[in-house]
Amino acid sequence: MAERNALEKLDVGALSLEQQEKLHQFKVKTRIANERYLRSHPEVEMLLSDFLRDVFLKRPTDIREFAADHFSDPGLPKKIQEQMNIHNK
Repeated sequence: MAERNALEKLDVGALSLEQQEKLHQFKVKTRIANERYLRSHPEVEMLLSDFLRDVFLKRPTDIREFAADHFSDPGLPKKIQEQMNIHNK
C-alpha cells in the first residue's frame, strides 16, 4: 500500500505532452492486448472464478497458503476442463 501512495504523489506534469501521449497509447495498447488474450483463453476466467468462489465459501485465514494449495491441486486442470465443457454446451 505504501507503494501506491508513493505513486499517487508522482508529478504527472514531469512528463512532456509527447511522453504523456506515448504513455497513454501504451496503456491503451496493453489493455487491448490483455483483453484479446483473455477472450482467447476463457479458461483464465474459469480458474479465477473457481478460486474466488472457494475463497468466499471457505474464508481461509491464510489466503497465500490456500491459493498455493488451490492452484497446485493436481486435479485442477481436469476440473477446469470439465467446467469449460459444460460452459461450451
